[in-house]
Amino acid sequence: MALKQGYPQLGELVICTVRKISQFAAWCSLDEYQNLEGMIHISEAAGKWVHDIKKFIKLNKQYVAKVVKVDPQANLINLSLKRVSKNEERNKWNEFRKEQRAIGILRVIAKELGISEENAHESIGFKLQEKFGDLYTGFEEVNKSPTLLAKLNIPEKWHESISKILEKTFVEKEFKIKAELQMLCYEGDGIERIKKLLQDLEKNGMLVSYVSAPKYRVELKTKNPKADTKKFERELQKIVSEGSKINVDVNYSMI
Repeated sequence: MALKQGYPQLGELVICTVRKISQFAAWCSLDEYQNLEGMIHISEAAGKWVHDIKKFIKLNKQYVAKVVKVDPQANLINLSLKRVSKNEERNKWNEFRKEQRAIGILRVIAKELGISEENAHESIGFKLQEKFGDLYTGFEEVNKSPTLLAKLNIPEKWHESISKILEKTFVEKEFKIKAELQMLCYEGDGIERIKKLLQDLEKNGMLVSYVSAPKYRVELKTKNPKADTKKFERELQKIVSEGSKINVDVNYSMI
């Protein structure tokens, strides 16, 4: 089932499936839209001279394309493959896979509520998309703050069921951030100095384990790896600095 309404915007990246190929163009269905077709002219198939379009575009294959012209009155949408960078293509596929997962979640919600998928899209899906830009992000935000359902005028009798389904779906994964420490001290109480530095790490929620002299492993469990990796490294850098003050040579490497 298509998720998006209306027509795509100029410059938008879309997922399309090739349905027909002629000598000079390929016609594609826009997989995220309802009953929309786009055309890729031979000049937009690749970033070099194209003599045979069929060498670059295959029938029934999905592509990431960029919208280069939209004419709703003529029901005309021109697409380009050559204007899509590798990074844009990768990001769009990731976004598309998330949206496919979101559509699957919406199907589960529709079944639980005893309504049709069309009704679920009209009453829930399109409202979330309009508010948050895409359905997957909408579900994430509602899972964090279920009161959003009321603000979006979604029927109150559905709130509990939707919240329970999202809670089961968006179970936060736990990640481990790891580093290996090398700590050397030639002072008479060197072991005690090293122990003090390691205890400081443990006070900040990190798990420290002995590997073999002079190596130690430091681990942090987190549900927010992007933010906590920076915090993790700041703590390690702090230990390096503190170690230098008490004649302990500290080095680390991320694992």
